[in-house]
Amino acid sequence: MTEKLRVLIVEARFYSDLADEMAKGAIAALDKAGILHDRVAVPGTFEVPAAIRFALRAMETHSATSNYSGFIALGTVIRGETDHYDHICREVSRALMDIAVKQSVALGFGILTCETKEQAEARADISRGDKGADAAQACLRMMDLKKELRLAQR
Repeated sequence: MTEKLRVLIVEARFYSDLADEMAKGAIAALDKAGILHDRVAVPGTFEVPAAIRFALRAMETHSATSNYSGFIALGTVIRGETDHYDHICREVSRALMDIAVKQSVALGFGILTCETKEQAEARADISRGDKGADAAQACLRMMDLKKELRLAQR
């Protein structure tokens, strides 16, 4: 019997209303595809890459409670009065890209980087932007691509 595919959703809870809305969209997309999921929360966007790396390391050491075929990173960064926004956006994006590329991970990028809360709300809302679903769809496509390329190598 083959194990059902499972995805880990890692969500930054700093803007909890936006996190919940994006998670709704991501979960709906995964449910529609018949993919199991776990959902874990981290304090802010900065912690998302580390949480994904923790899960990968647990899988590498065979200590994981679940094996994940993909990951969805959800979070929101809204520009403030300092350059903190620029640093967080750049470094989180770089860390997630490094994980995806260096570890061959199917990863859906759902980190909103917005000037205002209104922009973030429009992108997170499942009836308007639905960026959580977009991130889930990206993850699912990359999972499929990994499978296709593995089959093509035989």
